[in-house]
Amino acid sequence: MQDINRDTTTNIWQNLIQIYRMPADTDMKDFQHAQPGKYGVKDSVIIFTPDTPFTQHQTYFARYYYYDRGSTAWDYIKNKQKPGKKQHQDVIFKL
Repeated sequence: MQDINRDTTTNIWQNLIQIYRMPADTDMKDFQHAQPGKYGVKDSVIIFTPDTPFTQHQTYFARYYYYDRGSTAWDYIKNKQKPGKKQHQDVIFKL
């Protein structure tokens, strides 16, 4: 994490993980805009500070993209993955 934090390409590494507001229709969550804010790293923990405060009783999710997966032909076959689509994991949280 500290290596990522020292990266000189400011604000580029934040594309690895982004925060989104969960829509009422969860089938539409792939079409949400990322929550604007600032990212930082402290003691190997990513800290996100939103530009506007989070809303109470609203559900959000953090999406982490696995950029190191799915880059070979074997990954496409093994994971039944479509070309151009990155694997990701969502972590849902509510305030």
